[in-house]
Amino acid sequence: MIEGVLITPKKRICDDRGRIMHIMKSQDENFTQFGEVYISTVYPGVVKGWHLHDLMTLNYVVVKGMIKFALYDARKDSPTYGQTQDVCIGEHNYSQVTVPPGVWNGYMGIGTEEALVVNFTDIPHDPNEITRMDPDDCFIPYKWELKNR
Repeated sequence: MIEGVLITPKKRICDDRGRIMHIMKSQDENFTQFGEVYISTVYPGVVKGWHLHDLMTLNYVVVKGMIKFALYDARKDSPTYGQTQDVCIGEHNYSQVTVPPGVWNGYMGIGTEEALVVNFTDIPHDPNEITRMDPDDCFIPYKWELKNR
């Protein structure tokens, strides 16, 4: 596990009318303040990443489909500096991934359908505090591929 990254199982309440899928409550341990909430989508096999925020904390939840979420710790003062981590989240592993500032992250759509990804942040988007990098042409020691074993 990368220092400061949290993976939190989220609650689903299902009955004969449908389901409720919790995302974030102000009482949650990883809630600090509200910045914005948005939904993005990703098609199977498509990679969205890498990106790094200097100030923003991210809280990702996938409400439909599945993604492979990858992280790389670029914080020189972190005990997990230089380490990578990945986790599959979505309908079959309904969890929230909390990403602190200074950790590179991205995700790839997996499975057979478009995934709906919710991001709940602690500050509004600011293009001046984000850095982006090509997912295949960068220094991060990570391969965007599925493990078929």
